[in-house]
Amino acid sequence: MKIIDRKDITEICNGLRREGKSIVFTNGCFDVIHPGHIYCLYMARKQGDLLVVGLNDDESVKRLKGPERPIFSQDERAELLASFFFVDYVVMFNEDTPLNLVLQVKPKVLVKGGDYDPETIVGKRETEADGGRLFVVPPLEGYSSSGLIKSVAEN
Repeated sequence: MKIIDRKDITEICNGLRREGKSIVFTNGCFDVIHPGHIYCLYMARKQGDLLVVGLNDDESVKRLKGPERPIFSQDERAELLASFFFVDYVVMFNEDTPLNLVLQVKPKVLVKGGDYDPETIVGKRETEADGGRLFVVPPLEGYSSSGLIKSVAEN
């Protein structure tokens, strides 16, 4: 199963590392998936042997995006992410940042989209201190979940 319980991810990742696998990690709300998300996930997977995606649960999305979000439930978002061939594992987290999950996964490559300042990316320092690296995917201009939701609501 591609959707992994949070309590199992450390053991899974430790086993993958013992096999010599290079683990890539990224995270997000992925509330309304658009081409920018797909491009970022695809480029993330190309950075190593497998991709673990941290998914904000419904409560953390509400705290981060507002009371009208998420549009899609955490289970729907997880199933959608798991359907992509380039996503190997999906694991939900309930904190506002993925730091604790990054510490559990211990990725070789931490990936975020280019709309983030590399110096403020959560987990960057910890990943680099553990011998890993940060990869920032250049953004596909014109795509935003919030912008898409607003556009649909106005029309």
